Amino acid sequence: MGPDSRIRLMNEWAALRATRQRALRVALLPCAGRGERSGAGGPKQYVAMHGCSVVHWALLPFDTLHRQGHIDGMTVVLSADDGAFEAAVPSDLRARVHASRVGGPTRAASVLAGLQELHAQGLHDEDWVLVHDAARCLVTADELLNLIDVCEADPVGGLLAHPVPDTLKRSDAHGRVQSTVPREHLWAAQTPQMFRLGVLRRALEQAMAAGAMVTDEASAIEWAGLQPRLVPGSADNFKVTYPDDFERAGHVLQRRAQVGGTRS
Repeated sequence: MGPDSRIRLMNEWAALRATRQRALRVALLPCAGRGERSGAGGPKQYVAMHGCSVVHWALLPFDTLHRQGHIDGMTVVLSADDGAFEAAVPSDLRARVHASRVGGPTRAASVLAGLQELHAQGLHDEDWVLVHDAARCLVTADELLNLIDVCEADPVGGLLAHPVPDTLKRSDAHGRVQSTVPREHLWAAQTPQMFRLGVLRRALEQAMAAGAMVTDEASAIEWAGLQPRLVPGSADNFKVTYPDDFERAGHVLQRRAQVGGTRS
């Protein structure tokens, strides 16, 4: 990013902060993954479903809240050689999204690079960042609003999650049941995960430097000794990961369309 673009963004954030009279809220979507497990033959975030790409569906509820003034900005973190984002997201929506080509080799590296760029653009440490998987295309605007309402009143922040409904088994090295894991108090972590920019940036920097296992933003926050709040979400908010997940997600979109609207 050139100095002129950075100055422009710094001015935009400053103007928004003066208008909102609160900490800003920015959506950050890591979108640099290769999606090897999806069977899509390319990045899963660009696969089309019901007329839109996966990442397009993922952006829509954030865009709804952006137009309503609940979200102040949207950034996607792309790999440097990404050549598909422009074709996957229509121009009117792209005009409201900042594309940052700083994606790294892992999700954590991409998120950290995105946070560092947001900080360089003028976002403050106390501003909120909602990190959301680009392949988690079924979250709703209502779920986002609930997350914001809960987390803004929380000293740590938190994440959407869903209580685990299934009986869980731990296997041995040969694929046989070793034990049954009690599911009480177990949650499946989802996204968005909403934390203060400064706290999350430092937690990721320190955890990654120490070689800690960082599978999501909450795990970095936990590594820093803090306890994120779990905000109940929907089972529909799953991450498209495996080949049959595309069909499953398509059924959800079709069901929503039949009851009066595709999203928000």
